[in-house]
Formats: sequence, structure tokens, C-alpha cells
Amino acid sequence: MRRLWLMIAAIAFLALPSGYTAAQTADSASMANTQLADPAQEAEAKELMESLRCLTCQSQSIADSDAEMAVDMRHLVRSRMQAGESPEDIRQWLIERYGDYISYAPEAGGITWPLYAIPAFLVLIALGLFVRRLRRS
Repeated sequence: MRRLWLMIAAIAFLALPSGYTAAQTADSASMANTQLADPAQEAEAKELMESLRCLTCQSQSIADSDAEMAVDMRHLVRSRMQAGESPEDIRQWLIERYGDYISYAPEAGGITWPLYAIPAFLVLIALGLFVRRLRRS
């Protein structure tokens, strides 16, 4: 029985990805859940984290999610803020890396302009049909 447990432990150890250590995840988790020393900087970091979508959960911000990806992203935001980067620089870097989907408020431009233009166009068509119907009456 003891051999069986040793074999299972050896297989589990060998199945870990290379470079994976408990210290790495503990380090990421500690920085992800530790507030920055500067209250103003922490407030900016929280505001930024609330505006970024967790790529694993997709319905939660990285501030609310407990997914490993969200933990890593919170760590990234706080460590970059601590290094002196602005929230907008961090947001732009994340958008370049993961795409517009990561932001709850994507910028109008490039590929997202139809999201803003189509509803306005439909409202104009509806208004034109309404005015046309009123003139006939």
C-alpha cells in the first residue's frame, strides 16, 4: 500500500508543469491581495481592476474573481502601479495583450465603432418611419 502512495506522489510530482513552484503562486497571491502602501495609488488600482474583465469568469471583474488568472492580473496591476506606471498605461498594455474584450468600457474606434454606430442608425431609421407615418395621417 505504501508503494502505491509513493507511486501516486511521484506521478503527481512529475505531472507538474516545469518551473511551477508553490512559492510562485504564493507570491502572486500575496501581492494580488495586499493593498498598496499609498492609499491614492490603491484607489486607482482598485478602480482599474473593477473596469477589467476576468478572462476566465467573463462575468466578473478581476477585483471580484477568485480565478487564478484574475489573481495574476491583480498582482500585475498592483506591481506595475507600485513601479510607477499610470492606470491608463496598464490598461493599454492589457488591451494590447488580450484585446478589447478585457475592458468593460472598450474605446470607440477600430473594430468597435459599429457597436456605437448601428444603434444610432437604427434610431434614426425608426424616427424617419415615425415622421413619415405622422405626415400620412
